Amino acid sequence: MTGQENRLYTMENMPPLIILTGPTAVGKTSLSVKLAKEIGGEIISADSMQVYRHMDIGTAKIAKEEMDGIPHHLIDILEPTESFNVMLFQEKCKQAIQEIYRRGNIPILVGGTGFYIQSVLYDISFTETETDTAYRQELQQIADKEGAYVLHAKLAKIDPEAAEEIHPNNVKRVIRALEYYHQTGRQISTHNAMERQKESPYRFRYYVLSLPREELYSRINLRVDAMREAGLVEEVKKLLDMGCTPDMVSMQGLGYKEVIQALAGESTMEEAFERIKRETRHFAKRQFTWFRRERDVIWLEKERFSDENELLEYCLSDLQLKLKN
Repeated sequence: MTGQENRLYTMENMPPLIILTGPTAVGKTSLSVKLAKEIGGEIISADSMQVYRHMDIGTAKIAKEEMDGIPHHLIDILEPTESFNVMLFQEKCKQAIQEIYRRGNIPILVGGTGFYIQSVLYDISFTETETDTAYRQELQQIADKEGAYVLHAKLAKIDPEAAEEIHPNNVKRVIRALEYYHQTGRQISTHNAMERQKESPYRFRYYVLSLPREELYSRINLRVDAMREAGLVEEVKKLLDMGCTPDMVSMQGLGYKEVIQALAGESTMEEAFERIKRETRHFAKRQFTWFRRERDVIWLEKERFSDENELLEYCLSDLQLKLKN
């Protein structure tokens, strides 16, 4: 199947959308580019950190030569001093999808941020409640003085499911969940679950790549070692020289906050990189938990395929069967 045949996927009422996701380091990048070349696709990054310029090593950002001529969207669109959130992602992603359709191509959403994917796939409505500045400041002070984990423990008491999905270091999302409960008396996880029951406006295929845990964890450890060798510490130093501060959303990313702490003398660099490995493994575990809860996913267990080409052929056959008119 070639890009010229992508009209097979055009539908009058439900436009096509392909999702390729899975935990960090599972191998999404290579497969997504090969798939895009075969079906006339363009890739939209569903990654909360690759939106930032100057943050290449720690985000495992795809290099230009790896793109192999395939257009990639929502990469390098913000300065690291700017904030990014799921609502902004949803807005920009929907714009990119419409542009891709206008070119007669197929959008392929690729990345590991499950909530971002969900926001687009089911066109989730983010209920806006009035900002309670005093309460938000109170929560931020708890995080600043007592630590992010203390704040996260408050969330775990009122909304265990949200606490399981949101990492303690993601203070902004923890505060948002607490604020939502404070203002509405309802759990934000319940609101999100109701939104998930929506029917998608797309005819989609939702692929989740997986590997056996030990193999995945080994890949994560090797990736972190490669990041260090490629100059992650120097990348962080440059960002700090540019005026980035530890409290910025961009600097809360895995790898960046640990190196910043080491540079500040709060740990050794060896300890920082061991913590990056451990936290990345924990992150991968949470990603698996998220995707297991999602509806209509197709699990692609990589160990069941002899190589990536066989996996690609499986995806192409499945798409031909499920997405054509």
